[in-house]
Amino acid sequence: MTLEFPHSHDGSAEQNPPRTLHEICNDLRPKVMGLLNQDTEDELLQRVQKKLRVSLSVIDQALKQYGPEQLSLSYNGGKDCLVLLVLVLASLPAWVSSSSAPSETASEQTSADSAGSRSPSPRTFPESFQAIYIISQDPFPEVESFVACSADYYHLDLARYALPMRAALEAYLRENKRIKAMFVGTRRTDPHGEHLTHFDPTDKDWPQFMRIHPVIDWHYAEIWAFIRHLGIPYCELYDRGFTSLGGMRDTHPNPALAVEGKPNTFRPAYELMADDEERLGRDR
Repeated sequence: MTLEFPHSHDGSAEQNPPRTLHEICNDLRPKVMGLLNQDTEDELLQRVQKKLRVSLSVIDQALKQYGPEQLSLSYNGGKDCLVLLVLVLASLPAWVSSSSAPSETASEQTSADSAGSRSPSPRTFPESFQAIYIISQDPFPEVESFVACSADYYHLDLARYALPMRAALEAYLRENKRIKAMFVGTRRTDPHGEHLTHFDPTDKDWPQFMRIHPVIDWHYAEIWAFIRHLGIPYCELYDRGFTSLGGMRDTHPNPALAVEGKPNTFRPAYELMADDEERLGRDR
């Protein structure tokens, strides 16, 4: 069944008093590292562990190069960007506690070297993490609700745009000029994901930033194994047989999960195993 965020006595998703991003990240990190270092004979979890090592390394590299102030996350409440969000937040405590100086642009570093007297400033934990949500033309109410709830719980500084992707990115970067790179939850089996690497600049005719793909080589079953092993709350549509979330007009429960003899009844998304069946519920 769908997992829910911790609730306070009044039913709100935030605990009372609300947990800070620092507290949430310090809770997520040992869970992620515990899975990474777990001694297991489960072949699926072993594959997850291998993917985790690579993804965490990519995220660490991005944090060292850009720092949270120049990074954003593309977030729509789906399973892939949810895993990515958890991994990014679980990586923040190590970045903050690192003894090296915060990320600097080349010009800032040159000025500091010339001055010869600048000492590294201690890193401070951000109060939120920047993110962008490009809204579907006909979003599911369940997706809208999950995005709002999860963004609130995980302290995302979420900018919402009901625009085509290119126009949304142009507006976002125009309004957030410090952002130089963006975490994206694209996987190899997604449309246009076949030739992507961990770090890819946008095409010349698109708004310019570095796209970072830490989960590009994760398989569908590995995404769900991670979510379920750590008990991460996810959108309730996944329990109704939806395996890839788009808009209401072009997204349906996956026919591969249909329960035989029970019309309009579907098994949950995490029971699907084959990557090539993930988008059978999408018209495009």
